[in-house]
Amino acid sequence: MTNQAHAMYNVDLDQATQMIATMGHKRTILVQGHMGTGKSSMLKTLADMFPNHIPCYFDATTKDLGDLMLPRIAELDAGASYVSYAPNEELGIHHSRPVIVMLDEYGKANPAVKQGLTAFMLERRMGNLKLHPDSIVFATTNLGGEGVGDMLVAHQRNRITVVTLKKPDYMNYIEWGINNGIDHTLLGWVKDNPHVFQSFEDVQNPEDNPYIFHPRSQRAAFVTPRSLEAASDWLKVRDRLDDMSLTAALIGTVGDRAAMDLMAFVRLSNDLPTLKSIKETPETAKVPESAAAVCMVVYRTLASIEADWLDAWMTYLNRLPAEAQGLFANGVRAPKYAKQGLVMTNKAFTQWARAKSHLFAADV
Repeated sequence: MTNQAHAMYNVDLDQATQMIATMGHKRTILVQGHMGTGKSSMLKTLADMFPNHIPCYFDATTKDLGDLMLPRIAELDAGASYVSYAPNEELGIHHSRPVIVMLDEYGKANPAVKQGLTAFMLERRMGNLKLHPDSIVFATTNLGGEGVGDMLVAHQRNRITVVTLKKPDYMNYIEWGINNGIDHTLLGWVKDNPHVFQSFEDVQNPEDNPYIFHPRSQRAAFVTPRSLEAASDWLKVRDRLDDMSLTAALIGTVGDRAAMDLMAFVRLSNDLPTLKSIKETPETAKVPESAAAVCMVVYRTLASIEADWLDAWMTYLNRLPAEAQGLFANGVRAPKYAKQGLVMTNKAFTQWARAKSHLFAADV
């Protein structure tokens, strides 16, 4: 029952960030989650939410106890001296303004560092020095089950609030990828291979999912949201690499099985119409034969659409299968779609939307 409750109440990145924004000035929240799922990105999100705060990144894995505070000699008026301590600048105590401190990879920190950070996490102080009262402190770490050294003893765990991130699914990643310049070929591959976002906790035999990290397998490379972003970077320069070099780079980034499958999609992308043809001759621009290639066209457009060729795209869209039109409709409706206002205020789109309203409930 306990494990079921934990699983039921895992939160996503937005929810975890809102929890920190709400209570991080008073209570330290430790966010634990799968590797490569964007935990570190919360610092930037919080900095955007609190523009008057100074973001401070503290990499706990690179510190020893002596890195938290260093002694310095101070003098009394009578000439006597005493030892004072200066805190590490990454903790932000020297700022007069409120700060947002992220203690990254806290679970992997040297045990002495964890002990040394106890008062900082509980009372927002190091020695006699305190953070600005409006400051926010939170920590991140990997899941203990991943076997990468994340461990807390009972008294450390009892001083903080620990929440677990749910692993994002493929649609979460696609929506994020459209807004963040992820290569459309990779997004199409993710759409066809949702199992690459499966949690190792749901896979008893590692061979049942050869794409993902599994603590019972010694895979040198595997698929995570982070490694997929790296693979996207390689795909964006594929015109400057031969197939062997590109494949080698992908193997070293997402693993051999994912790389081989992804390369099949790269070859499939040759079936895509050029953006130039859609912009200039939408009535005759090539419509791909495969469903996967059509998905790539839609994802490419969602990421790159601009006002000066939106009308042409709407003409071309009407030539695509209904499933692809539904994919575009739901992509536009996604709550965080960056170009939603641009598309939804276009006359051609609104006319199309009225005529094809049934597609807005399509399963994408």
